[in-house]
Amino acid sequence: MKLGTPTTWLRLAAVSGALAVAIGAFGAHGLKTLLAENGTTATFQTAAAYHLTHTLAMLVPQARRHHGLAACHFFALGIFFFSGSLYTLAVFNLRWMGAVAPIGGTAFILGWLWLAKTAGEPSQENT
Repeated sequence: MKLGTPTTWLRLAAVSGALAVAIGAFGAHGLKTLLAENGTTATFQTAAAYHLTHTLAMLVPQARRHHGLAACHFFALGIFFFSGSLYTLAVFNLRWMGAVAPIGGTAFILGWLWLAKTAGEPSQENT
C-alpha cells in the first residue's frame, strides 16, 4: 500500500473518522469520570473536535484526485501530534504533553495553506 496514493488516503481518512467517533464516544461515556477528576474534559473534547474536523479535511483533495494530496500528510501529522497529545494529556493527566500540541497545530495550518496553494491546479484526471 503506497502512502501517497489517493486510495490509501481515502482509506486512512475513513479509519481516522471511525476512530474519531469511537474515541469521542468513549471519552464522553467511558472516561467521563476520569476526565472530570483530571479536570481535562474540555481538553479531550478539543482533541476529538480537531481529530474529526481534520479527518474530514483529508477528504477534500480526494474529491478530484487533487494535486494537494500533500495536505493529507500535514492533516495526518496534525491529528497525530495535536489530537494525540491532547488525548494523552486528558486521559493520563500528563501536562507536559501540551507542549507537543503546537507541532500538530502547525501541521494543520500547513495542510490548509497547501490546499490554498494548490486549489487552482487542474485535477490529475484532467492532466
